[in-house]
Amino acid sequence: MNKHRPIGFFDSGLGGISILRETFARLPGEDYLYFGDSLNAPYGVRSVEEVTTLTCDAVDKLVEQGCKAIVLACNTATAAAADLLRKRYPEIPIIGTEPALEPAVQRHPGGRILVLATAMTLKEQKFLDLWEQYRHEAEIVPIPCSGLMEFVEQGILRGEELESFLMEKLMPYMKVSVDAVVLGCTHYPFLRGVIRRLVGRSPEILDSAEGVARHLHKRLLQTSLLNDRENGGTVTFQNSLDGPEILELSKKLLQYEEDAE
Repeated sequence: MNKHRPIGFFDSGLGGISILRETFARLPGEDYLYFGDSLNAPYGVRSVEEVTTLTCDAVDKLVEQGCKAIVLACNTATAAAADLLRKRYPEIPIIGTEPALEPAVQRHPGGRILVLATAMTLKEQKFLDLWEQYRHEAEIVPIPCSGLMEFVEQGILRGEELESFLMEKLMPYMKVSVDAVVLGCTHYPFLRGVIRRLVGRSPEILDSAEGVARHLHKRLLQTSLLNDRENGGTVTFQNSLDGPEILELSKKLLQYEEDAE
């Protein structure tokens, strides 16, 4: 396979751009093709069968466009379809996403860790397996935040309405000291500044972007698909809504400078 082909990114909407940003910073010589399925978002309220079908259809289209590797920049899509896609495309690296629970436990053994995610992600076997693996090493508190990703899809990254929504979700869990907050949905890193203001300065806030980018880099090296350009890569956005507004918001999120922690 040609190493100069693009890397395909898929998410149920715009959240995966948080992982694309980290990957582009780490691998600036690669070309990227990002497809967001905002028309069918959120995936967290759909059945596993629906999510699997939507994810596979989207990835099929990315492969048809010549992508040499695929990043499932969505926890829900990863849990539903990653194994199936790896069987369908054994020659293509398929990189999934999961909540950054392992690094949170490693950095805060015995600590109290909040995991913010969609209700579906928290019910999926992939998360339950993670929880079972680490529940004896730290106090892990899952917090379903269905409805939160829609703020990002609408371009609402700050403001009173968002803060009120997050306060209602978080405050019942802030009465006891928190050591870390895991952002278990790829949309949530765009809300890091608001979350930081609500949880205070002490808890570490972790997301999956660095781990996914590092894993992709490793797999590209292993399969001799790493582009040898040092920079000059491009990013192309596609979206199932196929309107200028959603594509413009995608570009803004790629360049978004989050609030300082």
